[in-house]
Amino acid sequence: MIKREELFRIGQFVKPHGIKGEIGLMTDGNIVEESANPYLICEMDGLFVPFFIESYRYKTDRILLVKLENVDSEEAARLFTNRAAYYPSSAVDGDRAVGGMTWDEMIGYTVFDPVFGRLGEITDVDESTMNTLLRVDYKGKELLVPAADELIVSADHTHKTLHVSLPGGLLEL
Repeated sequence: MIKREELFRIGQFVKPHGIKGEIGLMTDGNIVEESANPYLICEMDGLFVPFFIESYRYKTDRILLVKLENVDSEEAARLFTNRAAYYPSSAVDGDRAVGGMTWDEMIGYTVFDPVFGRLGEITDVDESTMNTLLRVDYKGKELLVPAADELIVSADHTHKTLHVSLPGGLLEL
């Protein structure tokens, strides 16, 4: 039996596309392409069920059109609408996540530093450069915090907090 704590949320199904069973999957860029995982996991009637990927193609940079095996009609694809899609945690690159979550899922978390205290809330994630940056609303100004393992002290998903240890001078930039 697959358990929630063994899973990593990679996105959410949106709506069917066409009449042959394709469904839109809103996800973080090329996570499906980077994984050797041939299936997605979706919660159905309280159980986590694997669905093998027959094919996929990009609609936009964040939406994939996915064709799952044995999902061959618009009606069958509609059953996935607004459901989360998961991979086994072991199949996801550790750079993508903190405590089983993507950086995008941490939008709304409050960031704390042991020296500076409460920094503010994560408002967005910038992945347009080689280094992922967390955009934090710091006293009405935007603070860019590198999403780097060496700066992350801990994440509390229950209280939606991220504890970091910022290098000296970062707040003055």
